[in-house]
Amino acid sequence: MRLEVRIAGFGGQGIIRAGLIVAMAASLYEDKNAVQTQSYGPESRGGSCRSEVVISDDEIDFPKVTDPDILVVMSQAAYTRYAGTLKSGGTLILDPDMIPQQQTMHDKRIYKVPATKMAEELGKTIIANVIMLGALTSITRIVDAEAMKKAILSNIPKGTEKLNLDAFEKGYEYGKKVLEESNA
Repeated sequence: MRLEVRIAGFGGQGIIRAGLIVAMAASLYEDKNAVQTQSYGPESRGGSCRSEVVISDDEIDFPKVTDPDILVVMSQAAYTRYAGTLKSGGTLILDPDMIPQQQTMHDKRIYKVPATKMAEELGKTIIANVIMLGALTSITRIVDAEAMKKAILSNIPKGTEKLNLDAFEKGYEYGKKVLEESNA
């Protein structure tokens, strides 16, 4: 089993951190092999960035994502750049409020999660990435929810545990809802 995941958006959305959390959940808390790579522009905020994770039961001999099974996008630029790279039958999770221009894709599973709006409702837009991780976990079952929660808690500032776990749960429940609706 080799699973390729690409998470993309712009600097300041926690894209790199989200990829690190996914890789940590898989490798430290699920006993799988995982490697994470990242790419970002010279700007610290606002520039494009992506985080890529390869998860495998076997050794990973090539750490780059070439044909993503799962794509999570949180900006129009990321969608425009990477939507076409998602493999046939792949899973696309996107924030519709951040991506107003979308194309029709017949051979992909598409889930719309308004993570930024949900984060605003919780009082901090910075946790939109954790909401997306919750949705990613329930929609794809890429890792167990408990493994993801442990990885989140290992990667957030002290004092923000409740906020981040609430964000994860909100995204997880929303992901379950959109998954059920798509299977109905």
